[in-house]
Amino acid sequence: MQKVEAVIQPSRLDAVKDALVELGVSGMTIFEARGHGRQKGHTEFYRGREYAVDLLPKVKLELVVTDDMVERVVQTIMVAARTGKIGDGKIFISRIDEAIRIRNDERGDIAL
Repeated sequence: MQKVEAVIQPSRLDAVKDALVELGVSGMTIFEARGHGRQKGHTEFYRGREYAVDLLPKVKLELVVTDDMVERVVQTIMVAARTGKIGDGKIFISRIDEAIRIRNDERGDIAL
């Protein structure tokens, strides 16, 4: 099993979520987040004053999937989240040693 974490633009959330559901992903956790990467934010004007917006709104998705699903999930996220502009996001993958369903003590891939 592997954990796929994706930080994406909020405007792409519905497209990514729908594409993952269509792929057969059964569960995901979604967080509202703020942050920046290389773009380091931007400046805006409000009531004639300029101010820096250095933490931009983002969405973080976390999914734990079987090893055979990882590459398809990553490709699906990349296609659905891509706008071609700076700030499209990042995907991180890490190994999961065990998953346990609390309700009935199922373990491993079946617990997903």
